[in-house]
Amino acid sequence: MLLEKVLRKALCRGGDYADVFVEWKRPTTLQMEEGRIEKVLTGVEQGAGIRVLFDGKTAFAFSNDLREETLLLAARGLSVAVARGKGAPGLSLMTQRPAVDFTFRERPDAVALPRKVSLLREADHAARALGGEKVRQVSLVYRDSVQRVQVATSEGALAEDERIHTISLVNVVAQEKDVVQTGYETMGGLVGFELFAEESFVQAALRAVRRALAMLTARRAPGGRMPVVISSEAGGTMIHEAIGHGLEADLAGQGLSKFSGLLGRQVASPLVTVIDDATLPGKRGSFRFDDEGTPSARTVLVKDGVLRTYMFDKLSAMREGAQSTGNGRRESYRHRPIPRMTNTFIAPGASEPEDIVRSTARGLLVKRMGGGQVNTVTGEFVFDVQEGYLIENGAQGEAVRGATLTGNGPDVLMNIDMVGSDLGFAIGTCGKDAQGVPVSDAMPTVRIAEMVVGGEV
Repeated sequence: MLLEKVLRKALCRGGDYADVFVEWKRPTTLQMEEGRIEKVLTGVEQGAGIRVLFDGKTAFAFSNDLREETLLLAARGLSVAVARGKGAPGLSLMTQRPAVDFTFRERPDAVALPRKVSLLREADHAARALGGEKVRQVSLVYRDSVQRVQVATSEGALAEDERIHTISLVNVVAQEKDVVQTGYETMGGLVGFELFAEESFVQAALRAVRRALAMLTARRAPGGRMPVVISSEAGGTMIHEAIGHGLEADLAGQGLSKFSGLLGRQVASPLVTVIDDATLPGKRGSFRFDDEGTPSARTVLVKDGVLRTYMFDKLSAMREGAQSTGNGRRESYRHRPIPRMTNTFIAPGASEPEDIVRSTARGLLVKRMGGGQVNTVTGEFVFDVQEGYLIENGAQGEAVRGATLTGNGPDVLMNIDMVGSDLGFAIGTCGKDAQGVPVSDAMPTVRIAEMVVGGEV
């Protein structure tokens, strides 16, 4: 009843649409440095965000005070901002059923803190034992959060979701003489503490150590134009940056994307199908409902190289005369929703990953990507390669370090000439408009016929 009253008050002077986003969240973070627990953070965050859409614009207010009088006062302030005349007060909310459901076998909020600390201690010990004196620093982070959201809309929908995220991160710094290299591993998703029964954090730490040690003896990567094979182990950083952001409807609709106005056009190789899917169990970008109460969905963005649709939230869909694809996301109740990716990936193809390397006489094999960034207007991007190898005579050769990948998103996608049958996911927190949301991205092993590799010339 309170949510209905708030919505009616927000629309009492007009408006095209209104919603209320109520959030309760309990996050926990543990951080270990130099074998010591340096930080333990926990607490409760709660509040509500109220929004009115009118004439393609947004009026937004939020409060961490959930008392009725406070929320009604905020809603009245929004109605004054709209002030288009008399609204339509008739409203009755109906609870929505999700299109998909998720289960969690072991809730992290039911796990004692010492058990979480033990995870970090075991991983730290294993990393230092393997790396010996060459390991200069081991940093480990454990995070979990339990978030409950309730979204009420002026369309009469009431959506409720509980999202449980558990993740861990390890960063290893190794040094030999004047060469310093790092190894980085993450694991986690929309999953409970059972994450560590499915995949050992110790093994993740050991992978990070091995990567850092391998790069110590690697030679500088050669630069120039060459074929590049990106392994599924590298995750989907490239697809996230090269095309993902450009398919978010707010950027595309404002002409701020290289993919603006290209619906129905060939934007990638016919071997490439790009999907955004928030219904995948256990993946970091999944949910039952988005932050506007729209059920999660699987959206085929590019089919056989042809652009089929963009990722829409409510506002961008209203502007374009489309339907929301369930991509309206926000960092918290303090933020307005905007179109965001969820779990974005290139669909697997028909080639065996080994055959892709075998059929490449010379080039670069990327096993692990570092950071990346893209200019969505021009499509230009650059990525760091954290772990790379030369391909020589159709086989994985010596390790190389310091490589970067530079290119134009549409051009690179057009140049994909082999797509593997595997699929590897990576997790992250995607930043846009000063807010971050949990995502994952993935690619099969792919070959780009020619790409600019930064390195020694």
